[in-house]
Amino acid sequence: MKETFTSFDQLPIMLSAKTVANALGISESKAYEIFRSKGFPVIVLGRRKLVAKDKLIDWLNKKAGSDTFNLGR
Repeated sequence: MKETFTSFDQLPIMLSAKTVANALGISESKAYEIFRSKGFPVIVLGRRKLVAKDKLIDWLNKKAGSDTFNLGR
């Protein structure tokens, strides 16, 4: 079952690529692309890649404030 979120407050503290994809309304493959992008605050725990909710929000705000808002680039 696909998780749906109506606010960032509903997100867990640590997010997987799948959760990020659901929260942002993007494909899972695009979320993995973002996780591999330079400057993205990913945390690697063994084989798992996660991002802290507050770091994701900060990253999105920085992207939104730039001249171009292109997720993953």
